[in-house]
Amino acid sequence: MEGIEHKTISVNGINMHIAEKGKGPVVLFLHGFPELWYSWRHQILYTAAHGYRAVAPDLRGYGDTDRSTTQRLHQIHRSPSDRRHRCSP
Repeated sequence: MEGIEHKTISVNGINMHIAEKGKGPVVLFLHGFPELWYSWRHQILYTAAHGYRAVAPDLRGYGDTDRSTTQRLHQIHRSPSDRRHRCSP
């Protein structure tokens, strides 16, 4: 969609899909239940056009992102660590 780049990155033992566009300070878009990165497509384009790097992942178990291999890994305390890795340049 209009130059939105899609990547799969390795984060905390899973493959995570991210959609991103733009350069500059990062704006992170996190979807809710039961949505995907696609929920933010219009905001990604707008934000990137105004000098920011828009990043929208599919969170664990959604879209093209892997589920955790064990229930323990899927606990909420892993999510902040996932987001930190995604936003690093």
